[in-house]
Amino acid sequence: MFNPRTPVLVGAGQVLNRIEKLEDAKEPLEMMMTAIVMAEADTGVGNLLAQTQSVRVVRGMWGYENPAKLIAERIGAVGAESIGTLIGGNQNQVVINETASAILHEGLDLAVITGAENGNSAGKARKAGVTLTETPAPGKYDRVIGATQQPEHHEFERARGIMRAIQIYPMYDNAIRHARGESINQHAERVSELWSRFNDVAQRNPNAWVQHNMTAEEIRTPSQTNRRISFPYTKFMNANMSVDMGAALIMCSASKANSLGIAKDRWIYPCAGVIGYDHFSASVRDNFYSSPGIRLIGRRLLELTDTTVDKLDFVDLYSCFPSAVQIAAKEYGLDEERDLTVTGGLTFGGGPLNNYVMHSVARTVELLREKQGARALITANGGNLYKHAHGIYSSEAPSHDFSVENVQADIDALPSRQCLAEFVGDATIESYTVMFNGDDPTIAHLACRTADDARTWVNTQDPDIMNAMLVEEFCARPVHIKGSDELTVLS
Repeated sequence: MFNPRTPVLVGAGQVLNRIEKLEDAKEPLEMMMTAIVMAEADTGVGNLLAQTQSVRVVRGMWGYENPAKLIAERIGAVGAESIGTLIGGNQNQVVINETASAILHEGLDLAVITGAENGNSAGKARKAGVTLTETPAPGKYDRVIGATQQPEHHEFERARGIMRAIQIYPMYDNAIRHARGESINQHAERVSELWSRFNDVAQRNPNAWVQHNMTAEEIRTPSQTNRRISFPYTKFMNANMSVDMGAALIMCSASKANSLGIAKDRWIYPCAGVIGYDHFSASVRDNFYSSPGIRLIGRRLLELTDTTVDKLDFVDLYSCFPSAVQIAAKEYGLDEERDLTVTGGLTFGGGPLNNYVMHSVARTVELLREKQGARALITANGGNLYKHAHGIYSSEAPSHDFSVENVQADIDALPSRQCLAEFVGDATIESYTVMFNGDDPTIAHLACRTADDARTWVNTQDPDIMNAMLVEEFCARPVHIKGSDELTVLS
């Protein structure tokens, strides 16, 4: 018997604000409001926003204190619960999980979820020395979703100046290359072809930020518009945060959708969600080319929804960098040749920081409505392949009530690797990356294994070593570490 408390997604809206001049910039709050109105229109009925009981805003890189409360006032839902989140690309799926559970178990009937970022106009404003206007949104949220967070990087990484995703994810990709037995050229070709397929999807997505064709060769080849960032990545292999994008979702119970007169062909069902965190930071993980967290989450998610990967019609793997996609695909058993995004990913679909997944959900809603009985997998990732939240959605009512599980205990039970703050002696390079300023290598970060199989970090600014790293395989090469910033390659 169909449960009237079944949570359903009934409205989705997306906003892209491309600007030629700063006078046309829209602040994130304005984009959120526009997306919410679009989501209401997408339900096929009007005048429902004032009935909203909860407004949920995904944290962005803006200064609002409680935008949810201001949004509630603007849509006529004065007194609606105001909820925020912590920072993290996983938070959209976490919010959807929590919202679906509250609808099913706690009497919530109508919720609005939204978020937006203005990275493009903010970047233009900084270059012009202009301060963009931001509407005051004071106050405290009624509740903030998310647990107390650790820093994104282990203290031993930070001690070596490793404090950004662009330093860690390329290390994962170099480790993937070595684990697969590929040459540097073979790896570059395969990864750029993967990213070219993401670009192909973006060209079919009306709400993608980048919609012109890019070949694999263009993506992998450094140029004036595609500078090297961190080996093996060029700019076009990185998340594109220079976007002004907003999105909104409307979720309600099936009984509320019926009472509002929303046609059933608009309903999309969250089937299940599973969350978990890998061991904190690259420093203590077993290796750089797998994710036990994704493996365990994926296994449980497929069990909860009685499905297999070959039955997934649509997939959107979190795509901040190619290594994140490759690892998730391997852990799920997904063929890299199939479409692994519905948007074009964070490079081509657009990477509005923490809010990307709301766009992937909104696009998934559109696609599932076009194919009755279809299912979709969406993965969300926060930090350095660290915080995972995955969900499966369907255009057909699930046979079981929505459920969300946490597999953290299973992940925590897995062994971790010892990391040493300092080490002098012989070791083996596990993985590495070379950072650039323009065309010039500036520093290489290396993760090394000692004879006892512990991990340690070391840097080098030796130009001969850095340039050799770009054309020769350095994974598994023996080194002698003389200090935190000095080593000798032994062969």
